[in-house]
Amino acid sequence: MGFRKGALARMEIKPAFWSGKRVFVTGHTGFKGSWLSLWLQKLGAEVSGFSLSPFTEPNMFKTAQVCDGMNSILGDVRDFAALLDALKRVEPEIVVHMAAQPLVRYSYDHPIETYSTNVMGSVHLLEAIRRVEGISQVLVVTSDKCYENAEWIWGYRENDRLGGTDPYSASKSAAEMLVHSHVKSFFPENGLVRLGIARAGNVIGGGDWAADRIVPDCVRAWANADDALLRNPHSTRPWQHVLEPLSGYLTLSTALRMDSQLHGEPFNFGPRPGENHSVIELVQEKSKYWPSVKWQKMDQPLDSPKESHLLRLNCDKAQRLLKWQATLSFKETVKMTSEWYCHYYESPDPIREVTFTQIRQYETLLQDRKL
Repeated sequence: MGFRKGALARMEIKPAFWSGKRVFVTGHTGFKGSWLSLWLQKLGAEVSGFSLSPFTEPNMFKTAQVCDGMNSILGDVRDFAALLDALKRVEPEIVVHMAAQPLVRYSYDHPIETYSTNVMGSVHLLEAIRRVEGISQVLVVTSDKCYENAEWIWGYRENDRLGGTDPYSASKSAAEMLVHSHVKSFFPENGLVRLGIARAGNVIGGGDWAADRIVPDCVRAWANADDALLRNPHSTRPWQHVLEPLSGYLTLSTALRMDSQLHGEPFNFGPRPGENHSVIELVQEKSKYWPSVKWQKMDQPLDSPKESHLLRLNCDKAQRLLKWQATLSFKETVKMTSEWYCHYYESPDPIREVTFTQIRQYETLLQDRKL
C-alpha cells in the first residue's frame, strides 16, 4: 500500500488517551510484550495479556514482575476457544497482537509450530475479534522479515514485495496477507474496528535471553567469562532499542482512533537512515560496558540455516503520516541495553524499577527532542 492523502496524525504518547483503556496484549510474557505491558501500566491502562509461559530462564516477564500490574492469562493463540473466551471476559477496547514464534533459526527445526502460531494464531485472533463487541482498534505486529529480501542497499518500503525464504519470514509474510484479506473482507473502512499493521526492525534491549540472538548470546557468554561466538559478524541490521518500535505501536494505535484513512495500513518502525550497523559494530560498542570480554567468529557447517546479510527499512511513511521517527542513536541504544543488563547482573531485585526508569528517560527524550 502507498501513502494516503489527508492522514496526518501527530506522534503523541499521552497518558490521558491510555488512562483507563482496556488493552488486550497477546504475547505479553515475551521480551517485547513485557516492555509494552509495563509501559501501558505506567500510562494508566487496564492491561490484560494472553500468552504462553515465558520460554527462557531467566526472562523479562518474571524478572521485571510484569504480572504485578496487569491481568495475566496463560493460553495459546493456536487454541481458538481459549482465546475467544479470554477476549469475551476482558472486553477490551484496544488489542495489540504480538504473540508469535519469533526466531528465524528455530523456525528451521520447528516449521509446523512456526506456521501454526504465526499464521493460524493470527487468524484466530482476527476471527475472535469479529465475535467480541466494543473493540475499536487492533494492531497486528508482524516483522521486517516479511519482505522478500533481495539483499539490496535500499530500505524496504511498505509497498515492496512480501516473501520469505526461511519458515519464520514466510510465516510473517503469510500473516500479512491474511490480515489484508480480513481487512478487505470483514473490517470495512467505515466499520467499528480499525486495524493497523506494524513491521519492526531488529530490536534489542534489556531482558532478552532468547537463543540465537546476538545480544543475549553475548550477555550469556560474558556473564560466564566465555567468548561470545558470532555467526555472521559482518551482517547488518536495523538495530533499535525495544522502546523505539513500541513508541510506534502506541502512536499508531492512537492515530487509528483519530483517522480512518490509516485503517489497514502497514508501517515500518526502524532506526533513522544511516543507523544500520553490523553485528561486529554492535558487539564492539556493547563490549565497552563489560570488562575483559572477547569474541570470535563461529565456524558454521555448509548446511547451516541461511540468514540474510543485509536488511534495511525505509520509515518515511511513519514519519510522514504519524510524525514518528526513531529517537535514540545507535550508541544510545547500546548504552541503554547494556546498562539494563549490568543492573540485572549486579542485583536483579530492583530491575522492575530500573525498567520503569528507562521508560521515563525515553519519554523525556521524546519531549526534549520534540519528536
